[in-house]
Amino acid sequence: MPMDTQRLSSDLAAIVGDEGVISRADQLVMYDCDAYTIEKALPTVVVLPTSTDHVSAICRLAHRAGLPVIPRGAGTGLSGGALAVEGGIIISLTRMNRILEIDIPNRFVRAQTGVVNASITKAVRSTSPPLFSSDSGNNPTMSKLSEPEKGGGLGGGSSDFFFAPDPSSQGACTIGGNIAENSGGPHTLRYGVTANHVTGLTLVLPDGTVEELGGPEREPFGYDLVGIVVGSEGTFGIVTEATCRILRKPEAVVTLLASFPSVESATQAVTAVIAEGLQPAALEMMDRPVLEAVEMAFGYGLARGAEAALIVEFEGCAPFVQEASQQGDAICRAEGAFAVLSATEDLERAKLWAARKKAIGALGHITPSVVTHDGVIPRSKLPSVLAQCADIARRHGLRNANVFHAGDGNLHPVLMFDDTDPEQVRAVVAAGEEILNTCLAAGGSLTGEHGIGIEKATMLDRMFDADTIDCMRRLKTVFNPDGRCNPGKIFPDSKHCYEMKPRRGPIGV
Repeated sequence: MPMDTQRLSSDLAAIVGDEGVISRADQLVMYDCDAYTIEKALPTVVVLPTSTDHVSAICRLAHRAGLPVIPRGAGTGLSGGALAVEGGIIISLTRMNRILEIDIPNRFVRAQTGVVNASITKAVRSTSPPLFSSDSGNNPTMSKLSEPEKGGGLGGGSSDFFFAPDPSSQGACTIGGNIAENSGGPHTLRYGVTANHVTGLTLVLPDGTVEELGGPEREPFGYDLVGIVVGSEGTFGIVTEATCRILRKPEAVVTLLASFPSVESATQAVTAVIAEGLQPAALEMMDRPVLEAVEMAFGYGLARGAEAALIVEFEGCAPFVQEASQQGDAICRAEGAFAVLSATEDLERAKLWAARKKAIGALGHITPSVVTHDGVIPRSKLPSVLAQCADIARRHGLRNANVFHAGDGNLHPVLMFDDTDPEQVRAVVAAGEEILNTCLAAGGSLTGEHGIGIEKATMLDRMFDADTIDCMRRLKTVFNPDGRCNPGKIFPDSKHCYEMKPRRGPIGV
């Protein structure tokens, strides 16, 4: 190990302890990419802090040494956002996984950003009494509430609440990653994206300065600095804590799984459901390759012969949900669905959703590797754009599959390939660029929730003019003047690393 790396590791160990520093080459390879596995680069060192103070000290050290810092969560990102393109220090936040405060009466949770997305809802539902706080993570202090506050006085007990953003990787992805990419998920159609549910942040700037932005208030005064940071892909600083809104569970929920004889009939049903004004909470689509992979992997008993399936979910007051689900069933059948399953109980609904949530992983049964794209288009363009995506894949000698948020037109075309074959890798890159160009030509955008990262950086100027991109750059400079926080991301002149390393098995969201 070169002497300067030894000194760096020693200095970092003085901050976080020896067990919190990774510097051996055989261990660093685990951090050479995120779930966008096509591009890889090794960091100089990886450090695992457990507090905001640790992160601040690490950034101060890196600032003095002139080293880049790269924030990283669970590594489930799909655009290369956690790649150390210029080496430097990856700050892995996975040990910053404490829920710091749960306030049911005021409906918010404060958490470190290494907390896994699904853990917020689990923590809220297991909290008793309804309010606790802990700044140390040990022996949380319980706050006594007056009797009217317990139970339904201010909106029910903790089991009545949940955190709405639900990326398909929510069992693994962290809140910090969700904030970086402004992640969505199947229920974005009703609840919006991460930015709609985060009201406060603790942000460590690249020089180590700690800033508190926003707070528990839903409508704080002044500039919306939280809204600026959410979705900035780690290029402004490192978010170490977040205040997140929690919502009351709906009174009733019905989930439909409708099977169709063609992709066209399924997309027509999407348009018809929305046109009827039914306002589903989620409207997801899977095509035949995905359905076959899920059935092969898990044997859920999905309808045989289906070329596509829709998951349509309605929630709200019981009378509305009953009527809307019946209408949704009728619309799907009118558009050609030959089977419609309906579930109302949590366990039954979870089984239907499992097919969607595990879809990308299930593709590992039919392909060594996948790249999952993230373009957005108007819903009315679904049939034509999906047909064009299939044609693009065929022309490049690739297989493709589709599993996506049909209700808001957020496509996730999946390209299947073998990443040990350089020709197939080049074909995937070229096909992906064509697919995103197709989305832009249809009046859409480059990303709905995966971010720009390095994957789409060279395409940003196809969506925005030079003045807009310059404005974005100047805004980044306010927070990150030296460009050392997560460099090489988002902008068209970003530095790319094309070191192809074999890796088997798909990774996805």
